[in-house]
Amino acid sequence: MCGTISHLRAAIDNSERGVISDSKTPSRSNSHKPVGTEIAPATVRDNRVMEEAGSAPTDDRYRGLQLWVHRLSVLLFVFVCATAGVLLVILPWRPEWTDNRLLLVYPGLRLFVSHSFVRGVCSGLGLLDIWIGFWEAVHYHEEPRP
Repeated sequence: MCGTISHLRAAIDNSERGVISDSKTPSRSNSHKPVGTEIAPATVRDNRVMEEAGSAPTDDRYRGLQLWVHRLSVLLFVFVCATAGVLLVILPWRPEWTDNRLLLVYPGLRLFVSHSFVRGVCSGLGLLDIWIGFWEAVHYHEEPRP
């Protein structure tokens, strides 16, 4: 009698797992589920408990701090680009561009810097710098929160 009960328990356990030990034993078919997608309920429950018991507030604060650091870095980048760009657009056309102490010692460099082409290139770089800064500001987006 004990051998029959243990045989039936083994057959039931195998049929629950989708393994057929005897061709006469009825089994439940799990053919509608892909292989490997079945997760034990205890595992899912344990993961949820670990996530809830974990340091969620610390992660949220860290994400918030990281988010604000990213926002401030973008703001600083835009500010530096705009400031440098405006200086590069205006300064080459001012008298201070060629009449300064640094260029008085080097007359050849002073002559080169005073050419309109060099002034135009510097102003063009300034416009490019302004464009890059505002492009970054307009196209700034944050990652959606999970």
